[in-house]
Amino acid sequence: MTTRSMELADALANLASPVFSPAVVTKAKLCLLDFLGCAFEASALEPSQQAVAAVAAAPGGHMIGERATTTPADAAFVNAVKGHGLVREDMHAASVCHHGVVVWPLLLALAETETVSGMDLIRSAVVAYEVGGRLGRMLIDPAMSSLFRPTGLVAPIGSACGGAWMLKLDRQQVAAAIALAANTASGLNQWPHSGGSDMFFHPGFAARNAWMAVRLADAGAFGSPDILEGRSGYFAALARRPMPGPIELFPDGEADILNVYHKAAPACNFAQTACQTALKLVEIIGSDAAPVERIRISVPAAAAAYPGCDRTGPFDRALQAKMSIPFGVGAVFAHGRLSEDIYSDLAHAETLRLIGASELVASPDLTALFPGHQGAAIDVTLGDGRQLSMGLPDVVPATEAEVRERFRSAAAAILGVAAAEAIEEFVDRLDTRKDAGRLLSLCAAKGAAKRQATRAPRQGAGKASRPWSRQVS
Repeated sequence: MTTRSMELADALANLASPVFSPAVVTKAKLCLLDFLGCAFEASALEPSQQAVAAVAAAPGGHMIGERATTTPADAAFVNAVKGHGLVREDMHAASVCHHGVVVWPLLLALAETETVSGMDLIRSAVVAYEVGGRLGRMLIDPAMSSLFRPTGLVAPIGSACGGAWMLKLDRQQVAAAIALAANTASGLNQWPHSGGSDMFFHPGFAARNAWMAVRLADAGAFGSPDILEGRSGYFAALARRPMPGPIELFPDGEADILNVYHKAAPACNFAQTACQTALKLVEIIGSDAAPVERIRISVPAAAAAYPGCDRTGPFDRALQAKMSIPFGVGAVFAHGRLSEDIYSDLAHAETLRLIGASELVASPDLTALFPGHQGAAIDVTLGDGRQLSMGLPDVVPATEAEVRERFRSAAAAILGVAAAEAIEEFVDRLDTRKDAGRLLSLCAAKGAAKRQATRAPRQGAGKASRPWSRQVS
């Protein structure tokens, strides 16, 4: 029986080298560095430390910025939570997903238990982003994302495919990994309404679940081959509609990881462009102008409808503010900048006044361009009667230089400058490394237990040869 998961397994087995172009490899390295920077910077935050406290001490798995070690599966959980802690993780708008905060923790954990080359780690990540991105494009729509967290639904499957590809699982095992990961798809979007911390842990659950899906498949567990398109399967249960067709990987040779962008602001994806537009207006208005009296914020319908994005208060927790487009825009006008600290004072009087003077609307024109472009426009009326307008056609990503600077600052604050430089140099030369598993130990705080030296290369070691092979060199 040929099923969608079997078709996907076949497609993964026959990937050609050109899809892993130099540009794709370079982008994957930057995504990894961005993830590590976010994890270091978020290490002291409550959800990060709660995740560390929740896991037991054990050998084998390094947690970013920590001295203690835990199991690799639990390390994947903790590292994913840390990577998500700032709400500044990488973003794939077309699937409304943050793939990197699940992909990298899983693959790095696997690399600590298997001898994996740096190039295989990179290629496995590209596979994970590709499957997750293409699947998310098919599955996620505004109605679904109003209830479910897209990252929790999609990233376990994409990441499991990357992990299965890394471990060279055969066709049946890849399909099983997909099925088992699909059974873990979860994450509800009630947290923006109540201010709960659930969101921070979604990637952690997804990464650890993907770990189990891959390991179970490797051990011979049998998952439903028709899990994606079956009458009670993934699409039927979540989307309440048939799966529209096969998951097409690398259409026209384009890798979906190239469509991932790095956030400039530590806030919800849908708040990025509006906040950047507000910052442009602040620069135009200047410091001596009359106060802002009215604000009209136009965004795509998906942004206006996403849970928490239209919130105008009360704001009891920083996460509620980071999700709120009116809060972000009001805070930018109030403080004159776009940075982490604008979310630290939830009772700032001028910010709250400007939120009260704001109107958030869904623009048909911007909606028609989404998700290819994530634009925003703002119209303001000043106290002297002047009216000003500004629009941005798309989100402005953080540059490579900004990603690197953020990483250096965050890593050096915990490990010191020399250690931060060593990690950055390791990532920059990752495609030449013979043992990618060394990376997490470099990211651990001084005094952490050394990684076990008992691992063997993946192929051999008494395991039966695998009939499934990848057609890449």
